[in-house]
Amino acid sequence: MSAILAAEDVHKRYGWRRVLRGTSFEGHPGQLVAILGENGSGKSTLLRILAGAEGLDRGRVSCLGTMGYCPQEQAVYPYLTVEEHLELFARAYRLAAPVARASAERLLERFDLGPWRREVVQELSGGTRQKLNLAISLLHDPAVVLLDEPYAGFDLASYRAFVAWADEAKRGGKCVVLIAHLVLESERFDAIYNLVGGKLHAQGS
Repeated sequence: MSAILAAEDVHKRYGWRRVLRGTSFEGHPGQLVAILGENGSGKSTLLRILAGAEGLDRGRVSCLGTMGYCPQEQAVYPYLTVEEHLELFARAYRLAAPVARASAERLLERFDLGPWRREVVQELSGGTRQKLNLAISLLHDPAVVLLDEPYAGFDLASYRAFVAWADEAKRGGKCVVLIAHLVLESERFDAIYNLVGGKLHAQGS
């Protein structure tokens, strides 16, 4: 099966510091992929480049499907409610109103956001804000999902909801790539990479 997401010989530096040194990667439909690494190793930089949110110095990135990107920094506004966020981003994704409503309701239920749907973000806990951040990235049902530390701040119930979503996404043919410091259930992943010295190394290879 051909890759839906690919990076080839990606290089990136900030001033004198070379962060990525010829990184290559492929993601396929129905895959759950983890990228691990130490703080400052370039994991978030790589994800931003894959998402098209940051330029590269050399190399090539291609994506053959719609993309959802959940950055580590929460893309939320303090004085909007949960519902207002979903309405705002549905317009940004240019979703038809019935599609937007159905998708929002599914995500509100999936991540147990319903009780806070009319609460403004500044009143929410960090974990609930992170669930909203994740829901925003999934609202348009993307084929490729890039997640930077997606369950940071989650309690056990929220983590289990995320795992259930990830399993469903795999079965549905999505390619899910997540950044983490560690993975708790490695058997759930189709591939695990370590970013060391600016290059990806497949775990176990």
